[in-house]
Amino acid sequence: MRKRPSTLADVARRAGTSTAVVSYVMNNGPRPVAAATRERVLAAAAELGYRPNRIARALRSRTTGVAGLVLADASNPYFGALARHVERALEGRDLLTLVGNAGYSAQRQRHLVERFLAAQVDGLVIVSADSVGDVAEVAEAAGVPAVYVHHGPPGAPVAAADNQDAVREAVAHLRGHGHRHVAFLAGPDDEGPVGVRRAAWQAAVAGDPGAALLRCDYSRAAADALTRGLAAAGTLPRALVTATDEQAIGVLSGAWARGLAVPDRLAVISLDGTPESAHTAPALTVTEQPLQAMAEQAVALLFDEAAAPLAARAALIPRRSCGCAGGDLDLVS
Repeated sequence: MRKRPSTLADVARRAGTSTAVVSYVMNNGPRPVAAATRERVLAAAAELGYRPNRIARALRSRTTGVAGLVLADASNPYFGALARHVERALEGRDLLTLVGNAGYSAQRQRHLVERFLAAQVDGLVIVSADSVGDVAEVAEAAGVPAVYVHHGPPGAPVAAADNQDAVREAVAHLRGHGHRHVAFLAGPDDEGPVGVRRAAWQAAVAGDPGAALLRCDYSRAAADALTRGLAAAGTLPRALVTATDEQAIGVLSGAWARGLAVPDRLAVISLDGTPESAHTAPALTVTEQPLQAMAEQAVALLFDEAAAPLAARAALIPRRSCGCAGGDLDLVS
């Protein structure tokens, strides 16, 4: 038979105090409790395995202690890593996180927002990859604060990295290795942050007809196939900045399959910097997105009216794929 869960009254009886005092301890107020009494209450709660009733607390305080997190694509390691930082930042404010995966679908993203609002979340963090409309307006119309992280529609509160500076630094770094022509691997279109990155690359290589713009889906398989095809056609560039780590890993795979050495034949820098990027062969040089800072800023924007969006720097992390720590390169650009 299922054991009856312990109640506030059970804890009060075990601690020898009133239910009101137990409530003050569990909710950190609204009245102070003597240190010795607090310790007695916490010990009794631990002995009984008592867990506060979140629903009852929500009815009293008109808050649920729950926040919704909408991910662009849960299968992408970049978004997975960002989600972990957002969850930790929310946990720091004693909020439980509900996570939903939009799968790059504008319709599903809106559906998740509606579901989270129906669950009476205290706030919404939206990790949107594309310009899919301002669903934060839907939340705000319902009286629930919402913020974007990584990317958001124009005018919406967004916690993001300085993608333009990251691209400029990546191009300059490859040129520092002696590459005159630096290509860019974008997505199938210019939606979202990749569009910003592509535009920044275009500005950085302005006037260079040898700087090729390449495109493929945001997957390892697509980038692998593209790299093999370019190598077979003899049109593979010597230096490449990829919009995402997933594409960069595919490029490394395709180059390996064709027997092309990285960085000697193809130098690569990626613009995400997920934890996986340090463990490729060779290790990827990246402009590392400041995921923790972005997550913490998003939560601050969500609950602190005085907070203001500030693009965080994506630091360049030199590794083997660009030619760093690998000796001089014999370049024929």
